[in-house]
Amino acid sequence: MSQENVQLVRSIYEPWGRGDFRSVEWAHPEIEFVMADLGPASGAWKGVPDMARAWRTFLGAWDGYVTEVDEYRALDRERVLVLLRVTGRGKVSGVDLGELRTEAANVFHVRDGKVTKLVIYLERRRGLAELRLAS
Repeated sequence: MSQENVQLVRSIYEPWGRGDFRSVEWAHPEIEFVMADLGPASGAWKGVPDMARAWRTFLGAWDGYVTEVDEYRALDRERVLVLLRVTGRGKVSGVDLGELRTEAANVFHVRDGKVTKLVIYLERRRGLAELRLAS
């Protein structure tokens, strides 16, 4: 099952790598969506509509926000860790995530072919620490 879950997560990142975050067909209707360390944007939401609103709000703060995956790692039968880099420029701040070498981590919980929980860490080290994994 873990390799099937990794393949599902890979298919999610294909459009994300092009900056296309529109599809939610991969998400369970009652998905738990967590932005763990995004300052004022941090929080937890339940269900596809709330996840979509939170994600749209976050993405709306950036120009050219895209992801580039470094590694997919099956943690167990249900969880897939994705180590990635993100780029984008803050619309208000002008901060360039690429210049900051922003290394992130996302954890997907998958059951029966749907993502039931997605936790986003903009700081990879924090995500790995919470998962008790070495970098």
